[in-house]
Amino acid sequence: MKTRTFIDSVSIHAMGGRGGNGCVSFRREKYVPRGGPDGGDGGRGGHVILRVDPNTDSLISLYFQPHQHARGGQHGMGKKMHGRNGTDLVVLVPRGTEVRNAATGEVLGDLLDAGQEMTVAKGGKGGLGNPHWQTTTHQTPYEHTDGDPGEEFTLRLDLKLMADVGLVGFPNAGKSSVVSRISNAHPKVAPYAFTTINPIIGTVMVDDYSRFSVADIPGVIAGAHEGIGLGDRFLRHIERSACLAFVIDMAGTEGRDPVDDYRVLRKELEFYNAAMLERPFVIVANKMDLPEAAKRLTSFKRRTKTKPIPISAETGEGIDELKKRLGQMVRSQ
Repeated sequence: MKTRTFIDSVSIHAMGGRGGNGCVSFRREKYVPRGGPDGGDGGRGGHVILRVDPNTDSLISLYFQPHQHARGGQHGMGKKMHGRNGTDLVVLVPRGTEVRNAATGEVLGDLLDAGQEMTVAKGGKGGLGNPHWQTTTHQTPYEHTDGDPGEEFTLRLDLKLMADVGLVGFPNAGKSSVVSRISNAHPKVAPYAFTTINPIIGTVMVDDYSRFSVADIPGVIAGAHEGIGLGDRFLRHIERSACLAFVIDMAGTEGRDPVDDYRVLRKELEFYNAAMLERPFVIVANKMDLPEAAKRLTSFKRRTKTKPIPISAETGEGIDELKKRLGQMVRSQ
């Protein structure tokens, strides 16, 4: 089965439609001598509008179609007929899309709610027909104006996933296994680092029939805020998470000290966005089914002064308690 490509950052060229030209026309009808000018105005060009679609979860369509140009307005016609306005071009984007001016880096908008719209390139104004120049001393005007060009911008769209809980952990800490255990998501699970290469969101159902979303991002390593490993490109996907869950390999299967892992993860978040450390969080002590995990957990509690939630994503041990604790943390926000 083919895996659908996940695209979370694109540049697009947005251009509003050109306004239609004004018309030069004179009324010519039997029994109507010297009917006078009757050229209609041109229609405005179409706008380029970004709209949040809850069923869209990637920017992949814009990756393959970066030129988004709206239709132009219709030219004015005789009998003072106004040209039709250009059709607006509505571009669907996922929730959490941040819009920037590619040239200046200025943030133009943040699209967070389903149905929210943002006009990113306005269509040009339609031109004027010759009746606008008629005066008592100028009865046969041939003047008119052409339609204005539409606005034109190069934009940078960055997707920042929106979830109630963001999972943070080193590669191979078991985040994907945790997500597959507690939610309806089915990420790839394999015994090697960087199994997850795209962010994944799952929905967690708890016993009282409430639900919350959880985001699994690719593993974070030391220096991620500087782009090392899969880098800060993925750290932004937990930037909007209301709560955090640090998933720690408590058995130290990669030869690292769990305490060091926890401290490095917090440092990377601090370097990237210190405000993230002010959010509620839990520590998930994973792989408790393996030897040495219980001993390391005791040491971890003593050295960090924390109370991790012991689980085994492999056997399912502690999963119900984890879902309960996460649900309580989300509801408290």
